[in-house]
Amino acid sequence: MTEPAARRRYVIVCALLWLPPGLGMATMVLLLTDRGMSLAAVAGLLAVHSLTVAALELPTGGLSDVLGRRPVLAAAGGLGVVAFVLIGLGTSAWLLTAGMVLMGVARALASGTAEAWYVDTVQACSGPDAELRTGLARGGSATSAALAAGILLGGALPWLLGLGPDLGARLSEATSGAVLPLSVPLLLGAALRIVFVAYALAALREPPRPPATLRSVLRGVPVTVVDGLRLGGRDALVRRILLGAAAAGSALAAVELLVPGRTTALTGSNGSGVMVYAALSCAGFLCSGLGSHLAPLTARVAGSGERAVLVSLGAGAGGLLLLGVTASSVHPAATTLAVAGFGLVYLGLGAAAPNENDLLHRRVDGAGRATALSVQSLAQQLVGALTGLAVGVLRPGPLPWLLTGAALLAGALLWLRRGDERAMQGSGVRARRGARPYRSRGSRPRDDYNPPAPTVE
Repeated sequence: MTEPAARRRYVIVCALLWLPPGLGMATMVLLLTDRGMSLAAVAGLLAVHSLTVAALELPTGGLSDVLGRRPVLAAAGGLGVVAFVLIGLGTSAWLLTAGMVLMGVARALASGTAEAWYVDTVQACSGPDAELRTGLARGGSATSAALAAGILLGGALPWLLGLGPDLGARLSEATSGAVLPLSVPLLLGAALRIVFVAYALAALREPPRPPATLRSVLRGVPVTVVDGLRLGGRDALVRRILLGAAAAGSALAAVELLVPGRTTALTGSNGSGVMVYAALSCAGFLCSGLGSHLAPLTARVAGSGERAVLVSLGAGAGGLLLLGVTASSVHPAATTLAVAGFGLVYLGLGAAAPNENDLLHRRVDGAGRATALSVQSLAQQLVGALTGLAVGVLRPGPLPWLLTGAALLAGALLWLRRGDERAMQGSGVRARRGARPYRSRGSRPRDDYNPPAPTVE
């Protein structure tokens, strides 16, 4: 497989992977409350999903490294089909809980797996020094575009079904209330998950691996997970990447918790506030996608991937500070600055991620790549959860924004130090002489693991 072909398939997989969650974001809370769930029950169901992802993030990353990318992605898609159907049609608490658990398992299985496939494939056909940043940036752009499109489509479908002959009411009546207009985006997401499984099985060819047995999986996964956890302690560059991901998680948690209240206060009602927040969320994903698209240019202009991360995280911190200094004002000028700050946060985080991951993939090899990505994701989720708890007890106003802005700025300033990586101009970095990429203990040597390009189709 050629590098452009791998990049194209990776972009398609990212879009198919994230379009269904975007569809569900727009209506899930409303659907659950319409099914009779209280807000506290809805919060508990969402917490079940989050805790499932956090608990399985590392084991599933290790499973992907041991078993292979394609079967793990197919399993994630299959579980996603069941999860979306259960949530879309479920009327009892235990069915909805089962759906949230399965959705969390599917999310954990998919976390980092497609990206690991892309990097494995490109390095198999172009060598370990292959250019990665452009493909990672386009995958990030596809992810953001899919989420934005999903939110718009998911929000529009129930409204469209209520127009004219009111197809939504007829559908609900024909199914005895099992299918509501708010259920349709989730059921469409289930159908798209089937398309995702078919595409993953057909298109994501990968280098051959040793036949996996139950014994090899049970023995290999824990070893891979432990080595992935130790990686941040051994490698200064990876440690900065993990701390940067944690700072980004803190920033996103503040935005997701504080912006809905600000939009409601600005518009004067919950309904209009939700609509404004949905539009802002869509714009935020588009800004994130633009940032990902500009990541290679940012690295060229800044002079290296490390400086690009510094500039991007610094821009995100500037956005949070703008949100902080305008938190107590509803003046049109302050609102304009706040919107600009909101977009700047997503633009900066979107530009930072491909450059960080390009550096990360040059420190790990295929035997531990998905696990390293899972460690990164786990750092972001855990710090985001802790930030949410902290922000929840602080008085609304500038302080929460300024604190999270300072945290993101601290994450940016970590990149002022030149670690044990010497940046190359343009795209990519080169490890210093004698530095070796991380490889899980017990895995095969790299040359054995990555066969020549003709074996990957």
